[in-house]
Amino acid sequence: MTARKILILGATSAIAQAYARRRAGHHCSFILAARREDRLCAIAADLIACGAAAAEIFVVDPASMSGVGEAALELRERFGEPDEVVVTYGMLGDQCAAERDLVLARTLIDTNFASAALWILALLAGRQATMPFTVVGIGSVAGDRGRASNCIYGAAKGGLDRFLEGLAQKFDGTATRIIRVKPGFVDTPMTDHIKKGGLLWTTPDRVAADIEKAVAKGRRLAYTPWFWWPIMLVIRNLPWFIFRRLKV
Repeated sequence: MTARKILILGATSAIAQAYARRRAGHHCSFILAARREDRLCAIAADLIACGAAAAEIFVVDPASMSGVGEAALELRERFGEPDEVVVTYGMLGDQCAAERDLVLARTLIDTNFASAALWILALLAGRQATMPFTVVGIGSVAGDRGRASNCIYGAAKGGLDRFLEGLAQKFDGTATRIIRVKPGFVDTPMTDHIKKGGLLWTTPDRVAADIEKAVAKGRRLAYTPWFWWPIMLVIRNLPWFIFRRLKV
């Protein structure tokens, strides 16, 4: 893969770090955006050691709904136009708590959908049509069908998926590529509270490898690991009288 300038929103996430290390080996340069400056500095140093051409940091809360346009403009003015943006941040949250707490419910929706959509729109605004640009949105298989156990998180990820799918159609045939990535169960700090084990769980590095492959091949959609594609195909097409009885 060619060296590129990659903006990572949510650069402290486990998947983001795994992906950045892979791309650092191709001498890419990075703009690392997240809330914690200390963590960003450590990640930037690690990427340089892995072969990155450069690793700049941009301290911001990507999930904040205030000042997205201004923050995106400042980022572009300071570091120039990125060739690729990867939206990796998210929040699983507590479904039961969010059902009782509307502030928490809104935070889940804003973090997993609304803020990500605004960042992507802000980064697309004003770009030259001939300037190559890749947008990678990390969604979830949870967004493929509404389920009782995580309908708020799933709805937010489903909204992001529909948004990215619409952008893919809008920019079809142009220099802008939109890639939707849908991981299944990933062993990360976000899932520390969940009991792990079994064949359905995977690692951040496996997800990162699949993202790298999707970017290299220009795929519009990537389930990761691959077996989630047939699983979700079945779940999406189950008749309601069967689906309603499932405890998922």
